Amino acid sequence: MMAALLTGLVSNTLYAQRTRQDSLSTEKLAASAAPFFAAAQTEALHEALTTAASELGGRLLVIDLDGKVQMDTFSLLDGKRLAVPEVVEVLTTDASHAYGIHPVRGVLSDNASDAEDYAALCAARMTSSGQTIGALLLSAPVTELHNAIVTVERQLLTVFVAVAAAALIAALVFAVTITRPVKALTSTIRRMGRGDLSARVKVRASGEMKELADSYNAMAEKIENFDRSRSQFVSNASHELKTPLATMKILLENLLYDPDMPSELRTEFMQDMNHEIDRLTGIITDLLTLTQIDSHDAELHAQEVDLSALTEETLHTLRPAADKHGQRLFVQLAPDVRIVGDPSKLTQIIYNLADNALKYTPEGGEIHITLSAQGADAVLTVSDNGIGIPEEDQAHIFDRFYRVDKARSRATGGTGLGLSIVRQMVQLHGGAITVDSVPEKGSSFTVTLPLQKGVH
Repeated sequence: MMAALLTGLVSNTLYAQRTRQDSLSTEKLAASAAPFFAAAQTEALHEALTTAASELGGRLLVIDLDGKVQMDTFSLLDGKRLAVPEVVEVLTTDASHAYGIHPVRGVLSDNASDAEDYAALCAARMTSSGQTIGALLLSAPVTELHNAIVTVERQLLTVFVAVAAAALIAALVFAVTITRPVKALTSTIRRMGRGDLSARVKVRASGEMKELADSYNAMAEKIENFDRSRSQFVSNASHELKTPLATMKILLENLLYDPDMPSELRTEFMQDMNHEIDRLTGIITDLLTLTQIDSHDAELHAQEVDLSALTEETLHTLRPAADKHGQRLFVQLAPDVRIVGDPSKLTQIIYNLADNALKYTPEGGEIHITLSAQGADAVLTVSDNGIGIPEEDQAHIFDRFYRVDKARSRATGGTGLGLSIVRQMVQLHGGAITVDSVPEKGSSFTVTLPLQKGVH
């Protein structure tokens, strides 16, 4: 299409240029030849037009008002009438000149050999004393012009074919370059859809494709980790639920198959069963809490909270347990530390951290709880001088059901979900929690929450 458009523009430009040149030359000749024609100076007129026709490379004819050829530089149509449209237009209208391209045969010649030849015919008015006395007709071959146009068209077509071929090759290379990583990504997605969550896409690309591949691999890794975590969670939950049920089954079987059991032992067994039921209830409650958080069903009833007062109130309920074990509870709270959050969930954060400190601190130990405003955050710290946490376990203590010492943890009645719940609730409030611990020297948990900045 571009080649056709450009060749058309070139053709029109060349024809327009030829038209202007022929029209200008014919009008000048008509003006100079008119006096000779009006004075009937045939020899002078013939000599002047023959010389001019030779210079123009064409043929000149003088035609009177009746359309009869009075002079032909080729001396072939003298005395004959011509019905050339351009001559008729000049003689019958106000046009000073007219231009057109016609087949030579049938207009200026009856020769069969001229059947495929075309000529440019330009007619100009001849006047004398302001009166039209005839017309001068220039007939020039257009073969050279036609050949020039054909040559230009052929060259343009050659260039455009070469450009189109190069563009097609470039497009194919580009398409292959683009589709190869897309195919690799599609193949990996299909593998992942069939259950192979370890599938990763290997794309040797750059720019957006590399970014897409990296994003997909990151997403796939998260999905794989989530699936692994889910499987581990189900396994751990099943194990944790199975343990109290198994214990209660053994106790019940002893009660059923030993009707003569002493009342003191029976009472002890019933108390153990009640303890296991409480533990089972705690596990289920914690599981429901985590499920709500994971499914984004946990709603935060956000309001302005005086964290200082809330911490003091929560610790008040734990003082009897500390006093029972001879533990000293040191509390240092900055006054009027206010945040925006859910009071019940903030209470659970404080309670779980403080309760953990009490459980894992030996009798006579110390628990330090501080609250302060540091910059744009409220900072709550719960420290103890208890058993501490080994360095290799500190990265996992917020994982669900993770226990540093499973036997000791179960003895304290823990479910292995408390710290996981704390971390989730801290994150719901837009905060963060960290741990610093040294085995046999104690642990320190630090919670940072945004001051008066709303809930995320």
